[in-house]
Amino acid sequence: MKKQFTLTLSTLFLLTIGTLKAQQETQHSMYFFNPVLLNPAYAGSQEAIQITGTARDQWTGLRGAPKTQVLSIHSPLKTESIGVGLTVLNDELGVTKNTGVYADLAYSVKVNKKNNRLAFGVKAGMDFFRQDFSRLRVNDNTDALYTDGFQYKKNLFNIGAGLYYYGKRHYIGVSTPRLVKNKINLASDQQALQENHYYAFGGIVVKLNPAINMRPSFIVKYVNNAPLSIEGNLSFLFYDKIWIGAMYRHKAATGLNIMYNINQNLRIGYAYDYQLTSLQKFSQGSHEIMLSYDLRSKSKGFKSPRYF
Repeated sequence: MKKQFTLTLSTLFLLTIGTLKAQQETQHSMYFFNPVLLNPAYAGSQEAIQITGTARDQWTGLRGAPKTQVLSIHSPLKTESIGVGLTVLNDELGVTKNTGVYADLAYSVKVNKKNNRLAFGVKAGMDFFRQDFSRLRVNDNTDALYTDGFQYKKNLFNIGAGLYYYGKRHYIGVSTPRLVKNKINLASDQQALQENHYYAFGGIVVKLNPAINMRPSFIVKYVNNAPLSIEGNLSFLFYDKIWIGAMYRHKAATGLNIMYNINQNLRIGYAYDYQLTSLQKFSQGSHEIMLSYDLRSKSKGFKSPRYF
């Protein structure tokens, strides 16, 4: 029994390492409504204190699948050229749990008479990485490796950076949320790295008629030892009230998303992803919900609908 448990444990180690060398960053289907998750340069770009919470249940029905919760807040300072933000993220995958706490600082400059701006952003914070193998289901629950509750803990400091160019109806940005390749010693003979992830994303809002706006957008993700991820989204805004859209993630997933503007400051959204890989045999898809609130001063008021 002990040999079988050790084999299972080693297999899980290898699977975890494979994951850590590939896509380590969390997946978000509604990134275009809260880009600060990916790019610190977005902080303070909307002339309001924005508070956003998201929860994602990925690959529903698959035991140990990723579950992610995020709370972010960001705002411009009085100068309007400086933005600050704070993001708290909790991500669970099997027996692995990571809680990240990151602060953002952005500086933007006006580049033309249309008030288009170019922002530079940096972020810094900690990842609190935990693995608790006592949560595993085993055949022999008297095995010392199980009863001793083998655990791994490590706190990892990291920094990130990004660029973000935007106007009233368009945006484009590039970023890398983590620049430091921290070592994660899973066992005496096993080691993994926090790999650098690179993002490029953008979108534009086109007015089709007085009642309908169209927003095509994209995101490209790259990380060493993983396939390039390309995702496109096409959404429509009806009467400045409700967004309805569809997305396609190349060779990975397709899905639908909806965002409802309850009022000028409060909105709620939902996204569903359907897997196009072999995972569809074991999963009923992925679900993501979002709740966002803009706190504006009365002097600034409400200028236009929020497109991104």
